[in-house]
Amino acid sequence: MKNLLTIFLIFSGLLVFGQRASDRTNKIRLDFSKPVNATKLPAIKWELPSLEYTNSEESRVEIKANVTSSVPLKKITLSLLRDLDGEATSELDIPIESSVFTAISKNMFLIDGQNYIQISAENEEGGFILETRSIIVGMDAIADAISIDRKDYAILFATDQYDNWTDLVNPIYDARSIARELEERYGFEVRIVENANQNEVFTTLREYAQINYKPQDQLFIFFAGHGQYDEVFGEGYVVARNSLSNDPSKTSYISHNRLRNNIDNINCEHIALIMDVCFGGTFDPVLAGSRNVYEDIDKNDFIVKKLSMRTRKFLTSGGKEYVSDGIKGSHSPFTVRLLEALKSNGGEDRILTLSELNLSMQKLKTTPRFGSFGSDEANSEFLFIGN
Repeated sequence: MKNLLTIFLIFSGLLVFGQRASDRTNKIRLDFSKPVNATKLPAIKWELPSLEYTNSEESRVEIKANVTSSVPLKKITLSLLRDLDGEATSELDIPIESSVFTAISKNMFLIDGQNYIQISAENEEGGFILETRSIIVGMDAIADAISIDRKDYAILFATDQYDNWTDLVNPIYDARSIARELEERYGFEVRIVENANQNEVFTTLREYAQINYKPQDQLFIFFAGHGQYDEVFGEGYVVARNSLSNDPSKTSYISHNRLRNNIDNINCEHIALIMDVCFGGTFDPVLAGSRNVYEDIDKNDFIVKKLSMRTRKFLTSGGKEYVSDGIKGSHSPFTVRLLEALKSNGGEDRILTLSELNLSMQKLKTTPRFGSFGSDEANSEFLFIGN
């Protein structure tokens, strides 16, 4: 009888499986009747579905993944389950292409409701790894999941104390007021990051990139403070607490280009970025604003429809220009309008869209910029859903 030990390990820097530290808990089995090195377990890299939790209106779902191992592979299995604690409804042994690499590419037909796709891989030394993807199929099932199983997150970066720049009076006051509305009226889980240096900003974004978001979860990101635009580089920047006042290379600043890339790569399907900083409109390389027009549909159908499309939207307090910080204790002009919109509770249907919020900003002296970035899908939307 083999001496088998089943253990659960969270990935860390000590185990090189090609996954993030907080991606998921993976099942690993070691056969101690043979010499085993835990760093030589197989690795599974998913291509489709790329997220741990996904939705599909269609019953036909494409599965793509690569299995690699520095120890010769022995067995790879693709399984379908209706319940994580139940038996597999179907199992398929995947032909091993080579001893160290196998590509999986299958079309699977799933029934409406909750489905779990599992890939397991075992090598010749007894190392075993199992990874799972959750897929909800069918519009009715997606609607049920949206009503009971979604979460909204908010990070607000606010800086009014600077090491090398003139201090401001309202960013932190603004952020705290916005955070209160998001938390109390719309149920967001809120975090305020005050007077952060450059490293703290990107460390925080990295933390949020490691959350296991579900398909209908949303992430709201807000920046308030100094901003700058460099004509030579043709690039806009957020000024961090420790940014230098004389920095021709701009290495101490937070470039809009880096923000775009980092935020776009966060594995959350629905992200909105709002920036109340000078030159914030240069986050959009072409300084272009846009808005969506909606047909009149049922509230729940609207939520399901919009939260089924990938969202990458931004709204900034101005274009390529300076914007007012406002009078101390009175909020910036941009934040005044933002708070007014949030306090509306979204009107009769209790849904405030980012596009509607943008429209409420258009009478400001400096015209806000609104648009999309990265992998945004046409007609997608970010929603503030009233409690």
